Amino acid sequence: MDGAGSGVDATTAASSTGNATGDTTAAVTDAVAAAPANGETVRVDSWIWSVRLVKTRSMGATACRGGHVRVNGERVKPAYAVRVGDEVRLRHADRERIVIVKRVIRKRVGPPVAAECYVDNSPPPPPREAVAPAGIRDRGAGRPTKRDRRDLERLRGLGSPE
Repeated sequence: MDGAGSGVDATTAASSTGNATGDTTAAVTDAVAAAPANGETVRVDSWIWSVRLVKTRSMGATACRGGHVRVNGERVKPAYAVRVGDEVRLRHADRERIVIVKRVIRKRVGPPVAAECYVDNSPPPPPREAVAPAGIRDRGAGRPTKRDRRDLERLRGLGSPE
């Protein structure tokens, strides 16, 4: 960098500041500006955060250390360098995400731009289980008695067999 600014040209800065119409071209331009030069790589924990597969970079690093991130079939450390064409598998939130890296970026971008940085080959998420409704109690009935609590536990299958 030459020290004359942030490295983003004036047209990109102007288009990304006053544009509230939902146009993603400015965001794509910013993401391309934030991308490393040809042949460069980015840490895997930083990349999975920047394309919004995890909420925070530290969650990405924790997933790597826990063995939940694989690149091209191998478990990787957080500092592993990701390249274009790599297959990244992430087990997160009871779901496996399988993505192919299309673009390597360093900075976190919006969801539409992030979706352009990878090809998602993940299986569809499992259907949500039907959750049994909570026990219905009259409003103001107060704390359940010991007998009521045992009946509720027996209904839920948590009580001890008698």
